Amino acid sequence: MKTASILGVQFHAVTKKQAVELAMSKLRARQKGYVVTPNPEIVDLCRRDPEFMGIVNHAALVLPDGIGIIYAAKILGEGLPGRVPGIEFAEELCAAMAKENMRLFLLGAKPGIAEKAGTNLCAKFPGLVLAGTHDGYFKKSGEESDAVVSAINASGAKLLFVCLGVPVQERWITDNREKLTAARVCMCLGGSLDVYAGVAQRAPKFFVDHSLEWFYRLMKEPKRIGRMMKLPKFLFGTYLAKIRGKA
Repeated sequence: MKTASILGVQFHAVTKKQAVELAMSKLRARQKGYVVTPNPEIVDLCRRDPEFMGIVNHAALVLPDGIGIIYAAKILGEGLPGRVPGIEFAEELCAAMAKENMRLFLLGAKPGIAEKAGTNLCAKFPGLVLAGTHDGYFKKSGEESDAVVSAINASGAKLLFVCLGVPVQERWITDNREKLTAARVCMCLGGSLDVYAGVAQRAPKFFVDHSLEWFYRLMKEPKRIGRMMKLPKFLFGTYLAKIRGKA
């Protein structure tokens, strides 16, 4: 796969359809790997934390989730086909899995959310098998974490959605990937279970289609203005890194 380097993070230059096909090929071939979907905030975290940068770059698929990544790629002259939002990629992967009756485990969110999300996904994609769920309220190391790993293994799930937030989810997968004997592909999905469960909503289709989800969220929550200012700062930093030859 071709990659595009954005400030040290190696994104795979694939479309959403290609990403789904690659993930399905791993599931069928029983090859292990994990998927991450960095946005500008995650790239900034990687730059501050070399260890986390290594975790992200070691993923089987590194997909550009935010429009800021696409803008940064244009500044740097790197080729990325377009955004691959994690929440959309995961749904299309579920649709493909449903055709082959594959098993899915959902990990994360508040108690009851994963179960509701699983029910909704299975209703939307008949044939998808919900192998099990667990909330995100457990100690991420030690006996509690080991018990969660055991439950995932016992479920026989081939795909695992890990929704614990950045960077906890990525670190947890890395710490446990050798113990996860059944799950072939693990995907970091942040707060997606809340959306799948129907307790949180994405922006309307117009805003999604025009890469304006950030603007919609700002209209709904004006107090997010401080966080939103990170995008122009990120793009300016990308431009400076380019002219300094450090991109």
